Amino acid sequence: MMQQQDWYLIPNEETLETPALVFYETRIRENIGILKGMVNDVGRLRPHVKTHKCLEITNMLIDAGIHKFKCATIAEAEMLGLAKAKDVLLAYQPVGENINRFFKLIDQYSGTSFSCLLDNIETASSISDMAVSENKVVKVYIDLNVGMNRTGVLPELAHGLVAALLSLPHINVKGLHAYDGHIHDSSIAIRYEKAAPIIAQLHHLKETLAALGIEDLAVIAGGTPTFPVYARHTDFDCSPGTFILWDKGYQDAFAEQQFNTAALVISRIVSKPTEDLICTDLGHKAVAAEKELKNRVFFLNAPQLEVQSQSEEHLVLKAENPVNYKVGDMLYGLPYHICPTVALHEKALCLASDQSLKYWNIISRKRKITI
Repeated sequence: MMQQQDWYLIPNEETLETPALVFYETRIRENIGILKGMVNDVGRLRPHVKTHKCLEITNMLIDAGIHKFKCATIAEAEMLGLAKAKDVLLAYQPVGENINRFFKLIDQYSGTSFSCLLDNIETASSISDMAVSENKVVKVYIDLNVGMNRTGVLPELAHGLVAALLSLPHINVKGLHAYDGHIHDSSIAIRYEKAAPIIAQLHHLKETLAALGIEDLAVIAGGTPTFPVYARHTDFDCSPGTFILWDKGYQDAFAEQQFNTAALVISRIVSKPTEDLICTDLGHKAVAAEKELKNRVFFLNAPQLEVQSQSEEHLVLKAENPVNYKVGDMLYGLPYHICPTVALHEKALCLASDQSLKYWNIISRKRKITI
């Protein structure tokens, strides 16, 4: 992991608008290398693009030999189609109009193999009907509820669902999908202990489904917290996402994963309303605000500042030595949760490897690109 002092400083910072999202290209490239070094086969990697939502970063991953991806929205899937990704799983069960949009994706980006999740026969029947009318075969993964209690069928009921799916025309069951986002303990040993029963469930389910004649099912399991577990102890495909940019929350929680923090939010002091308070332009609209105040942003060049309040356009901080700060000063903030922070910005300022500056669109923060 890169540790050089003041790595985050941007040349000619006086010319930059704030608040802004900043990506650091060199650190992103190193994160991709770290990721590849954590698995025995790059073909097992299926990174989630919900963190970066950016075509340029997607292209970096493809250039590094990663060709399978996971996404959560039709717009993210379309971004992957634009990048000519080979294999894309929409890790969301399409319903209503999103079924139509999913088929439009398949039509428009024929060079990409799209699949989606299913967890019930009713939705599967709707997709099957459209697949028949469109003369297409739809690849699906069975979404399993392994503890999140958010989506998915319980593993013990999955056999019945798959048996029912076999009777539907134009549906091709490719594998199983298990997201265990409820496992996020700081101790890697505890994460392994909690993931072990899920691993056993998945192996057992694969064996029982083989009796139906469905062999060689792919298994996609885990997210970032349990990535080291599945990478080391299974042959499953792995879907970390946050690794690409990392953040303060994961940096503090998962010490065994030595990824670089590669995205910051820059902000300026806009006012000093009292003797010990300073106010910046980093409001709710610029950094994720779902966590408690003290766990929203950490300023690398001013770690002693204490967050007092936040509103849409302002972040108020307490300074022990306010004389050290003046209106106009730049603060470099490391978000605690980078995924929703990225989604707040239309563009990211990228500090390239040659120290030049360029803008990258956060293209799939939109709900719709063209489809």
